[in-house]
Amino acid sequence: MELLIQLAAGVLGGNAAGAALKGKSLGPIGNSIAGLLGGGIGGQLLQALGFAASGGAGGLDAGAVLSALASGGVGGGVLMTLISLIKPLLANKR
Repeated sequence: MELLIQLAAGVLGGNAAGAALKGKSLGPIGNSIAGLLGGGIGGQLLQALGFAASGGAGGLDAGAVLSALASGGVGGGVLMTLISLIKPLLANKR
């Protein structure tokens, strides 16, 4: 359940980052895909490193939900931003 929350928060984080960085936006679909991937990867990575609370054996308490929202949102925003910065560098090499 936490993974689903992280994925949804990643989509929101990716789109929020795209809205904040107008010139770097990947478009709504690109922002959503980057956010989805970043939310899942970032959320799981932060949880594995101990920076995000876990609900234990499938239990969801308020701390675990808030932690999943935060880690997924941050992961989605960070990955969308990184992709938007790398994309022009790759386009110039063609």
